[in-house]
Formats: sequence, structure tokens, C-alpha cells
Amino acid sequence: MVGCTCSILTSMKASSLLLLLTLVFSHFELTAVSPGDRRRYQSNPSAAKDYLFPGTGFFKKNRDPIKAEQAKKWFLAAESKEKAGDLGKALDFYENFAKRRSNATLLRENSEVQLGPESLFRAAIIRENRGDWQKSFEHLRLIAEAYTEYNFEKVAESLMRIAERLAKEKLPRKWGFVPRIRSGNQDRRRLDQIAGLARGPKFAPRALMALAEIASKDKKDDEAVDALERLVNLYPDNYLCEEAYFLLAKIYETRVTGPAYDQGATLKALNFYEDYIILYSKSPPRSKHEEEADYRTRLIEAEERRDLAEKGRKEMRETLAASKVVVGQFVEKYGKYYMVRWEELGNKPALQFYNEAITTAPESEAARAAEKKVSELRAGDD
Repeated sequence: MVGCTCSILTSMKASSLLLLLTLVFSHFELTAVSPGDRRRYQSNPSAAKDYLFPGTGFFKKNRDPIKAEQAKKWFLAAESKEKAGDLGKALDFYENFAKRRSNATLLRENSEVQLGPESLFRAAIIRENRGDWQKSFEHLRLIAEAYTEYNFEKVAESLMRIAERLAKEKLPRKWGFVPRIRSGNQDRRRLDQIAGLARGPKFAPRALMALAEIASKDKKDDEAVDALERLVNLYPDNYLCEEAYFLLAKIYETRVTGPAYDQGATLKALNFYEDYIILYSKSPPRSKHEEEADYRTRLIEAEERRDLAEKGRKEMRETLAASKVVVGQFVEKYGKYYMVRWEELGNKPALQFYNEAITTAPESEAARAAEKKVSELRAGDD
């Protein structure tokens, strides 16, 4: 009886182990055929781009490229409907290319039309004109990610235009009466996507500056600082860096809480103000990507920023000097309770802070107070 029981238990353990191994190996098999499998992408580099498309079908997604004949049929039908003014039908045909990739081309007037990205671009324009800017942006982003050989400058210009409209203009109503709700998170995400896609001096700096402005408006100062630092570090020669340095200084200035508190933000603001004054005593020249009217407006605004930077630097120096006076007074009064060799050092530590206050902002009230304390301590030493 015992032997029989042991045999049954052994059989149960073996079957459980077999079931466990089956589950483990089935997991690895599923992972291997998943869209994110790295080995399959390495063997077929274009496969990664196919999964940017949602595919067709309900239970099983078909992400195979659209057959050339079908792609041509859809494109020509869409083009015919668009010319006839039936934009709704044209949009239906064009947006078939948003579900699956198409490598089909059409030769027209000695030039080759790439049906996939061209259809998505036309769909984006129709969506933009209809007021559906979010969908338009998604079509353009898909072109930039999936069809890198397409006219990127045209796509990036449209991406930037729509992202700025989404972030700054009043959103058109859906169907003419349903209000669309603005999302600051989505606005910032779109601009961040453009900065990642459009790596170059024409679009990425504009996207980063717009991202910083929107983040500041939404009280997301850390995101604004990140965008501005990326701008000045990645594109140091871009004319927008002049404004970026100033905005960084202003953001850190808002974090200053007074002379009795930590002076990390004060030092940051002071450094950015000083960098701004040194680097941009003259405004950067006009960029080839900048309109004449925009350039003239920038010159006027830069003059105002320089005046504000001088004022900001003075205020930060005064705050820092006042902080050193506060520390000097604390050391003078309580240093004997915690400083090693206090009797030997005497008033030297306090004098050091008072002298630093005078050096930091010689014309400030804090410097006058520090000079008075220095005179008193030196008279007492005598």
C-alpha cells in the first residue's frame, strides 16, 4: 500500500514538473514571436518599423505591408475623391495607410510618389483643415518614424506648426459643437517627440523652447529646466540659446527663498545671469531659419532681457551677501559651542563670512552691515 502511494506521488510530481516546464518554454516561445523581439529585428531591420502600425483584424493583427496593387487602388480612389471635393471619402481611403505599412510607389511625371507616406501626409492636411489637429499630428508623427526616406523637412515643419497650434491656440470644436479639452501633458509630450525626431538646428531648438514655455505656464519648472538645458547643451550655437539662458536664470530666481535659507538656487540663478551677460552682450545674428520680422522682434526683446539680467544679477548678489552676513552672525554668536579650536580661531571664521559679503555685493546694505561688524570685531581684538 505504501509503495503504491509513493508511486502515485512520484507520478504526480513528474506530471507537475512537466506542466511547469511546458509553461516556461511556451513563455519563451511567445516572447520570441512578440513585436519587441530583438533578434527578429536584428535579422530584419525594417520589421521594427512595421509595428509602429496598429494592423488590421480583431483577434489576430495583420501587419503585413499592403500589397502594391491594393495600395495603388486606394491611393487613386482617394485622390479622385479629393479632387471631386468629397473629402470624407478621400480621408477614408487615405487613412487605410495608417493601419499597415506600404512600400508601394507610383511613377508620375518622371517622379516617384511613395504611396504610404504621401497618403498619410494628405490625410494629415485634411484633418488639420477640419480642426482635428491631434489626429493630424499622429499621422505626421507616424510618417517621421516609419518612413525616414520621405521628405522629412516638410513633415517636421507641419509637426511643429500643429504642435504649436495645439499648445497655444483655441482648439476647434468637434463636429462644430463638442468642445475639445486641452491637455498640458499631451502638449509637452508632442513637443518632446518633435525634439527627439527632428534632431537638427531647424526644428529641435524651436520644439525645446516651446516645450519650456508650456511647461513653465503649467507650473512644471523641472520639465522647463530640462528642456532649456537640452537646448543650450545640444544646440549651443542656436540663436534661441540667448533666451534659454535668461529663462533658466529666471526659473532659479523664483526658487530663492531669502538670505536665511539654502542658497543653492541663488547661486544657480546668479551663474546663469552672469553667463547670459558675458555670452550675449550682443544678440546672436539672424538665423537662416528665422524670418526678418521675427529677427527684429528678437533684437528688441533681447535688449529688454539684458536690462533685466543686470537687475537680476544685482539682486542675487545682494541676497547672497545678506546670507553670508546671517551666517557670520550665527558663527560669531554660537561658534564657540560647536567649533573645534574656537579659542584659537577667535573671530576669524565670522570675519571671513563678513568679508565675503562685502566682496559679493560691495554696494549693498548687507555689505554696509558687514563692514560695521568687521570694524567692531577688529576693535574688540585690539
